[in-house]
Amino acid sequence: MPDSPIETRGWTALLEKNPWVVFLLPFIVFMVVTSLEPTPDRSGGAFGLVIPYDYYPWVYAAKIVLTLLAVGLVWPGYRWFPLRVSPLAVIVGVVGVVFWIGLCKLEFEANVLGPLFDNRPAQWLGLDGMFKATSTRSAYNPFEHLAARPAAAWGFLAVRFVGLALVVPVIEEFFLRGFLMRFVMARDWWKVPFGQVTATAVVVGTLFPMLMHPAELLAAAVWFSMVTWLMARTRNLWDCVAAHMVTNFLLGVYVVTSGNWHLM
Repeated sequence: MPDSPIETRGWTALLEKNPWVVFLLPFIVFMVVTSLEPTPDRSGGAFGLVIPYDYYPWVYAAKIVLTLLAVGLVWPGYRWFPLRVSPLAVIVGVVGVVFWIGLCKLEFEANVLGPLFDNRPAQWLGLDGMFKATSTRSAYNPFEHLAARPAAAWGFLAVRFVGLALVVPVIEEFFLRGFLMRFVMARDWWKVPFGQVTATAVVVGTLFPMLMHPAELLAAAVWFSMVTWLMARTRNLWDCVAAHMVTNFLLGVYVVTSGNWHLM
């Protein structure tokens, strides 16, 4: 990313004058639509909307389309970072999925954290059921819910993999490491060289994704710490994206082959 705006015109010049748009816009679009997604335990209810669980594929597909449109809008900003990937990124992605699956199998969150909210003080504070509500994933199995339409099931699965292995890694890494971890380091955060970290940035780079993955707190703490190490080692944002892509793709393959749809 240029240290200061250069003489360009139009949309590219606007992005250079407002670099936060590059890192935040796709992520915000993704999260807003995610808030509408129904889960097995509740219908989508954000913004006063009630969306039945059967409509999950449509909501998810809309989310991916809208997010890709946002990515397209800010793509000139993505080009501030040289598109190259090191073998180390692939290794971190492969090792990462092993840790993610293994730590999720421990069910630390359900066995340890869940009971903390299942008591009278939590009920008095209105917190009972909060952990379960915030940690429930969609767990949508297209082969079960679209069993009568195999083509639709496979079609949605393809869309799901595009979101899981392509879209999510890009928008999350650009937001978390391209923006948030640098934002807490300096007022002129866009001037902070990528890969430079402080203790505060490392803590934020771990705690924030843990909050985004409440059902996999332990796995998120370990996995995102690994990618922070990769970031500091290679100082390459696309390495972080690539590691995320490898982990998410292999996780998706594991879910489909094992039937553990609660991980998606």
